[in-house]
Amino acid sequence: MTHASRADTTALVLTGGGARAAYQVGVLQAIAALRAACGQAHGPAPFSILIGTSAGAINAAALASGADHFDHAVRRIARAWSQVHAQQVYHADSLRVLQRGAHWLTLLSLGWALARWRRVHPHSLLNNAPLAQLLKTLVPLERVPHLIRAGHLRALAVTASSYNSGLHVAFFDAGDAQAPWAHTLRKSARGPITHAHLLASSAIPLVFPATALPIDGHTEYFGDGSMRQTSPLAPAIHLGAQRLLVVGTSRSQEPTPMLPPGTQQPYPSLATVAGHALSNIFLDALAVDITHVQQINHALSLMTAEQQSHSPIHPLELLVFMPSRSLDDEAARHVGDLPRSMRVLLSTLGVQANGPGGGALASYLLFESGYTRQLMALGRSDALARREEICAFFGWHDSGNPIRRICFS
Repeated sequence: MTHASRADTTALVLTGGGARAAYQVGVLQAIAALRAACGQAHGPAPFSILIGTSAGAINAAALASGADHFDHAVRRIARAWSQVHAQQVYHADSLRVLQRGAHWLTLLSLGWALARWRRVHPHSLLNNAPLAQLLKTLVPLERVPHLIRAGHLRALAVTASSYNSGLHVAFFDAGDAQAPWAHTLRKSARGPITHAHLLASSAIPLVFPATALPIDGHTEYFGDGSMRQTSPLAPAIHLGAQRLLVVGTSRSQEPTPMLPPGTQQPYPSLATVAGHALSNIFLDALAVDITHVQQINHALSLMTAEQQSHSPIHPLELLVFMPSRSLDDEAARHVGDLPRSMRVLLSTLGVQANGPGGGALASYLLFESGYTRQLMALGRSDALARREEICAFFGWHDSGNPIRRICFS
């Protein structure tokens, strides 16, 4: 099988997690560096099916927009993530943060009845209007249909969850031969991917506002694609993938802290509860889906070649990357990097710099370069440690050449 035909059935699946998606960029940097070390010519991406959810949708769309020059696209994304500041993603000035925060605290302390009486209906904790402007320069989506027609890209899909219908929708752009699909509580919708789709997919529940999207001749409001996502790998499979490179942003298992007998734990803060809830949204379905694929692969391996030829399913080659260290702990060390207004707002929820319990929530909102660069470095390290697996997955011959220095320019 040639590298081109292998790439045609290889999918990159990027999951969500707000600022945690910087980890994915480090993995992509390592893949680009390994490809160069293996003597592969610069050019199109080594995968032609790109699937993104939440912040992973932004990374996937940015890659798709540069699918004809993978190395250049990775450098552009890495440069953006390495220089990011919270003000580029959401309004972080004192007045607007405190206004929205005060509205939310009013709802929490005095109840929805008072909010209704005062006609106070904040749509979200934060306003992500700056992100809409950033996407216009970072993600030139107008290139995607042309790249699909030219054969550089087979498909791009981003997922979002409808607050109106409750359906989980995979919005996709692909060749005319690709048929839509539908299952219980999830479906697909064909059409050009827009920046509004990226805003919807990355709208962390309660934190960022929902986005209106047209679907089936009407408009619905959509939020983060990780919500109600029962099968994160399904869009890639429907779009023809036989090999899946999956990059998550949460560890599949966190170590259980050992506490002395009789230790009384403090009541969890709002930040702890919110961080726990978000971690479940962004992790559980992916872990279950990966296990499901592995079980199917094992069952197929027990069949004879003839039995497999008559089976309606086929084995999927799977390569999965998850952070080797806790991103919550890293976030707790960088809370102080946030603008003062955000630190004040998060402190009311129980987030303190280097404090216990609040790192999980902060890890999704820490769009600051000190934190994102650390996550990118971790992604590079985790990927380069699995050099042999990556080369085997893409079919590259590794002659042991040293990895060139990875930079952001």
